[in-house]
Amino acid sequence: MPFKRAVIVPGNGAGNIEHCNWYGWAKKRISEIPEVLCTLKNMPDPVTARESIWLPFMEKDLKCDEETVIIGHSSGASAAMRYAETHKVFAIILVGAYTSDLGDENERESGYFSRPWEWEKIRTNVKHILQFGSTDDPFLPWEEQQEVADGLKTDLYKYSDRGHFQNTAFPELIDVIKKLKTNS
Repeated sequence: MPFKRAVIVPGNGAGNIEHCNWYGWAKKRISEIPEVLCTLKNMPDPVTARESIWLPFMEKDLKCDEETVIIGHSSGASAAMRYAETHKVFAIILVGAYTSDLGDENERESGYFSRPWEWEKIRTNVKHILQFGSTDDPFLPWEEQQEVADGLKTDLYKYSDRGHFQNTAFPELIDVIKKLKTNS
């Protein structure tokens, strides 16, 4: 079954996400791909990004399902991984993914890091898992990004000059989505 929808799940604290980082730019480019609808909505609880609020929103409001590619950035990557532990989705594209609360109280309160990651369940529920990471990310140690890649056996796109992927454009993302669409 091919995918029909892409959903961008942003990092926490993003405010109006249409105008933050590459989100609005990517939504416009993805929407130009034939037969793909791209959804980008401001998330509830945008600062703490609580799992108990974001995952139901992803299911009920963003309609993430087996025909969906979830593009998760930072906290959105954590949400995408936890969502995929219990839901079948076509693909997850993780941008700036990590595995711990990084010693940060706000990250701890989100709830994503209160238990071990269920890598095998995620791999079972998701047809395609891709990951973008950068060794110069000022927020995330490379070891945690590599832990995600190893646990999920991702197609890893490793950079040394992209920081936390907060640019206004992200052409490599569009390329992998086009490739997923062509091969689906």
